[in-house]
Amino acid sequence: MSSLFGKILDTRPKPNEAVGHIELLDTTLRDGEQTSGVSFSTAEKLSISRMLLTNLRVPRIEIGSCHVSIGEFESAKAICQWAADNGQLSRIEILGFIDGGKSVEWVNKVGGKVINLLVKGSERHCNLQLGKTLEQHCADIVREVNLAHAKGLKVNLYLEDWSNGIRASKHYVYKLMDTLQHLPIERFMLADTLGIMNPNQVYEYCKRMVNRYPALHFDFHAHNDYDLATSNAFAAGLVGIKGIHCTINGLGERAGNAPLASVVPMVHDMLHMTTGIDEKQIYTVSHIVESFSGVVVAQNEPIIGENVFTQTAGVHADGDRKNELYYNSLLPERFGRKREYALGKLSGEASITENLLELGIQLGKKYVQKVTERIVQLGDKKEIVTQDDLPYIVADIVKRDSVINKVKIVNYSLTMSHGLHPTATVKLEIEGKEYEQSAFGDGQFDAFIKAVKKIYKDNLKREMPRLTNYTVSIPPHGSTDALVMTNITWNYNGHIIKTRGLEVDQIEAAFQATIKMLNIIEGMRKS
Repeated sequence: MSSLFGKILDTRPKPNEAVGHIELLDTTLRDGEQTSGVSFSTAEKLSISRMLLTNLRVPRIEIGSCHVSIGEFESAKAICQWAADNGQLSRIEILGFIDGGKSVEWVNKVGGKVINLLVKGSERHCNLQLGKTLEQHCADIVREVNLAHAKGLKVNLYLEDWSNGIRASKHYVYKLMDTLQHLPIERFMLADTLGIMNPNQVYEYCKRMVNRYPALHFDFHAHNDYDLATSNAFAAGLVGIKGIHCTINGLGERAGNAPLASVVPMVHDMLHMTTGIDEKQIYTVSHIVESFSGVVVAQNEPIIGENVFTQTAGVHADGDRKNELYYNSLLPERFGRKREYALGKLSGEASITENLLELGIQLGKKYVQKVTERIVQLGDKKEIVTQDDLPYIVADIVKRDSVINKVKIVNYSLTMSHGLHPTATVKLEIEGKEYEQSAFGDGQFDAFIKAVKKIYKDNLKREMPRLTNYTVSIPPHGSTDALVMTNITWNYNGHIIKTRGLEVDQIEAAFQATIKMLNIIEGMRKS
């Protein structure tokens, strides 16, 4: 068996020289919904379809399977109607089966125009699951394809379990293909259904298919059981496979499918081919699907994880400042993101300086050293330090509270009694002047916020930002008496501000986050 690695070195194109195009099919709404515990509503499916087609510009999407449920029927019908109204119907595909025309009828009823028929790509599946010979199965497929074509549908063919078939019964695969190659079939889709292949095998067996049937369009459908889905997609692209299947966030059966967020930059940077995908939309679409699916994206997931563009080691920040020594082609700006430098026990002075400069704070070397020492101490205690915390650490060290902290809590009083609304009395110091107000609320924090709003509205004649999200969590490995993190998102005249409070008490942490926000908007107002 030849190796793909020699091929990489022999034919590697010049940087930024595109040598072809890979057509992507996103199957988040079909294979992705087969993730355990994931079920999208009709509204969610329609939203995801729109984002995939119009935001990401994915050329083809697979939106579901025939005969699953009434809900699946209604979802497919809604998506096809929207796609037809917007000139996108040819990009919508639905999985169907060799079932005597039932799937063809189902696709026609929902308004679809493309059916992806599932056939057996291995002899074992044909004999043991269907109980049929190859000849019998081929006869069934021919009837189904011709029927679909006669009904006005375009047909693609999934070769289910092709990876086992080509390894253990290649004579079966070749006879199947020899019989079907002249039918009105747009694409033959080679499925590594059980995720058993490695890149060398994908390279070798896909190459055999491409060389034996050069006039046909082949897709490759990878599964990630050995964490090789993206690598296998790479190997397939090297030998002339024209389409690659993927899902948002790698959703799919068992370990999932090849993640679109990894496949796209791989095709662009490693294969030097085009996809037509808008990379800047990947992160946004990923996190919307994360919300809809309930499957959380790992913080270190390539491209879309929260931490993947964050440098932690101080030596990396130092290298970046001097000559971008720790940059690679995956620049965060490509994906609508930005590079960050983590603040913790591994932080060096370069990391601290980068974060301070981003905030517009310039300190002498002596104070940078002191700030660094303080952050390292917090990191040793497993406290999470963010960029928003930096001005407060700086203020504590260089005794410049009056300059950096324009807004302070002077005092507050909270009362809560059974059957009565909580009340809060708050005294704030804003640029050296004190203001006090009281308010009722539905909870202690609500009462606090309403008192603060009264100060801003009645005393300062200004509006407060609108609170749009509020989450409370315990840091990893915490316990009931651990520090509490309160994360609050605010909207200030279209500007999104995120602040975090870290305290033993949830309410105190929320107060911290609020005061940080107030100082941020004071700075924005003055700038």
